[in-house]
Amino acid sequence: MFLDPLYLAFLIPGMILAGIAALLTKTTFKKYSKVGVSTRLTGAEAAQRLLNHEGISDVSIEAVRGFLSDHYDPSSKTLRLSPEVYGARSLSAIGVACHEVGHAIQHARSYAPLALRTALVPIASIGSNLAWILIMGGIFLNYMTHGNSMFIAQLGVILFMGAVAFTLITLPVEWDASARAKRLMVAAQVVGPAEAIQAGKVLNAAFLTYVAAAVTAVLQLLYFMWRTGMLGGRR
Repeated sequence: MFLDPLYLAFLIPGMILAGIAALLTKTTFKKYSKVGVSTRLTGAEAAQRLLNHEGISDVSIEAVRGFLSDHYDPSSKTLRLSPEVYGARSLSAIGVACHEVGHAIQHARSYAPLALRTALVPIASIGSNLAWILIMGGIFLNYMTHGNSMFIAQLGVILFMGAVAFTLITLPVEWDASARAKRLMVAAQVVGPAEAIQAGKVLNAAFLTYVAAAVTAVLQLLYFMWRTGMLGGRR
């Protein structure tokens, strides 16, 4: 399938969008990492202030290695912040830290899309790994058996749908976390209104990476469905 020009035709739009999103995220983060926050709070301190503001006392904050490896772990109720965020006193650090607190708030408030995304994790993991083996193996066997084994590849496509569903449900989860962050960082006096707009630009750029991932996943799914005869009658 990787020699199929149509596969590249399906994939290229997603690749272009992903490249733009990655570049925009990196440049926007770098730009506002040089802009200090008036409250002089570090990313970790800002995160703690938001948690306190929302009455959440059972979430811990710790540093983790890796550039922009920030994430919230609902299983251990731990907010993990990268070195560029944990101890930095910049608008970029504030924006990212508050975004991750947004996920902790979602968890505390039983935000349904987050619960659904968490439930989809094992399905997405299987779908993004085993699916490729079944799809590629099924297409090869179908060729060797003269059209009698495409059902194997189709099973792989069905598994891949789980991975696609994960990328799609991620969009409202990430958007909501950023929306909460933009609103609460002002309410909790982490930043002023003007600073919140600038910190929000970092979150907007980061959100585009999730959009790119979703678009790429959907385009791959459409190609696989077409290639295996599940769309358009192709065999």
